[in-house]
Amino acid sequence: MNTYRSTVLARVITFLSVFYSVLLLSVSPLAAHTFAPSLLELREQQNGIAVRFKQPQVRVLGSSLRPLLPASCREIDKPETRSEGTGILTTWRAACDELVGEEIAVEGIAGSGADVLVRLELGDGRSYHHVLTADQPSIVIPRAADALDIAGLYGRLGVEHILSGFDHLLFVLGLVLLVEGRRRLVGTVTAFTAGHSLTLALAALGVVHMPPGPTEAAIALSIFVLAVELTRQREKESWLRRSPWSMAALFGLLHGLGFAGALSEVGLPEREIPAALFSFNLGIELGQLVFVAAVLAVAFLAERSLAWLSRPWSVALVRLPAYGIGSLATFWFLERIAGIL
Repeated sequence: MNTYRSTVLARVITFLSVFYSVLLLSVSPLAAHTFAPSLLELREQQNGIAVRFKQPQVRVLGSSLRPLLPASCREIDKPETRSEGTGILTTWRAACDELVGEEIAVEGIAGSGADVLVRLELGDGRSYHHVLTADQPSIVIPRAADALDIAGLYGRLGVEHILSGFDHLLFVLGLVLLVEGRRRLVGTVTAFTAGHSLTLALAALGVVHMPPGPTEAAIALSIFVLAVELTRQREKESWLRRSPWSMAALFGLLHGLGFAGALSEVGLPEREIPAALFSFNLGIELGQLVFVAAVLAVAFLAERSLAWLSRPWSVALVRLPAYGIGSLATFWFLERIAGIL
């Protein structure tokens, strides 16, 4: 099998493996870019505990998550439920004798397949964050939060977010298909990382702001632009092929705003903002590297094990990944524009 045919075949098989996985996971309108955990927030105030419980709409239909406050808590007013962004928000107030040292739990985590982020703000300024899972659906509120725990929590949230952000993953897949040479690919992915790290930090700290609707639509458009470039003949080098790192850095700035929008859903701990922000971004990078490694592994296996494709067919199939990526990007773009309108 010559080098040309093996490279083409590896790229096609790699795309098909990832594309159909993404397609199956993106059937729901909200699945193109969702954030993994639900959020349970308790804020201690003079007139009681303000409780907010938000979970994605896509999960509400098939789950029955129910927060369980400490036994000493009692409702002051009835819960109110409404839509907020891409989620369902329930709010109420409760009176509690004590929170520190008491247990908080959420029923139904095992059946829903969703983790729940607990965010607690006490009246004296202390804050506490923890993720409830099917294995640990409850937690006893400690006296103080540990910086290492905060770093681990937000790192995990970063990994979960990038691996559930199928539009971001599809863009990274496009970069892998576009760029030839491992060194050049590493430079391009690094440029993408630098771009979205910058805007993630600036947006999370409130320095820049862009509405989520236009941001998500623009992200879909960036994927479409990359798909169009993949349809062009490799012999005709455009700016995107000559300098893929500059394109990746530019579009990375845009994708960073999307990451920041997800981070705003859970917020940053007031006293541990640098550690939380760094850990969330590091988690995103780790998840991204895992994805790139998986794509390259599939390409390597395809190149070594399949040798039957002839050159005419390989030339015809080389554009299949571009059309698949472009089709999904177009669907997401139109869906998000419709959501804005």
